[in-house]
Amino acid sequence: MNDYIDLYCERIIPGLWSEPLNAVSNISFLIAAWAIFQLTRQQQKVPTGIWILITLATSIGIESTLFHTFATEWAGLLDMIPIVLFQLVFLWLYSRQVVRMKYGYAGGLLVGFLFASNFSNQFTNVLNGSLSYAPTFLVLLGLGLYHYQQQKREPFVLLAASGVFLLALLFRTVDRAICPYFSTGTHFLWHLCNGILLYLSARALILNRSMME
Repeated sequence: MNDYIDLYCERIIPGLWSEPLNAVSNISFLIAAWAIFQLTRQQQKVPTGIWILITLATSIGIESTLFHTFATEWAGLLDMIPIVLFQLVFLWLYSRQVVRMKYGYAGGLLVGFLFASNFSNQFTNVLNGSLSYAPTFLVLLGLGLYHYQQQKREPFVLLAASGVFLLALLFRTVDRAICPYFSTGTHFLWHLCNGILLYLSARALILNRSMME
């Protein structure tokens, strides 16, 4: 679990401060968590589900910083846990509180998403790991189309989030390929885009949620 991991262009030697941009850029998740909190306060008392998203967004920022600092297997595991949980909690809340699915349908959607995500994780070496995020992008795009077609408040917000995520995936994909030309790589831009993604996704939920749990 303490094995050294070198996955990104910016890291060329072992050491705690060998990925400064990749580490510092995680502030985008902390800013997203703060912005989600501020938006919710304008609407009403912060509900439990949104508190969970805020906590997970904060955890993503902290634990991704640990991973890009220590670069070990245990830090990589800590990095992944809040990312997966954020996706699951968001999908559950959106399907229940915006789409207003029944428990069984919403649960089935989560199971299907978990199955697809687990399958896609077999391809972590394809496109520098970006292919493993295909189920996330497709679900987000599907929700974006639903959000627009149903003319929810700010109907384009999830389609915008899908576009930001696609851009983030591009930056993740080319990180190592661009090393000879841009020594810091582009993974830090993946972080910055994903901070925006988290905020836009939460915004779509907050502005359109009902009181269903």
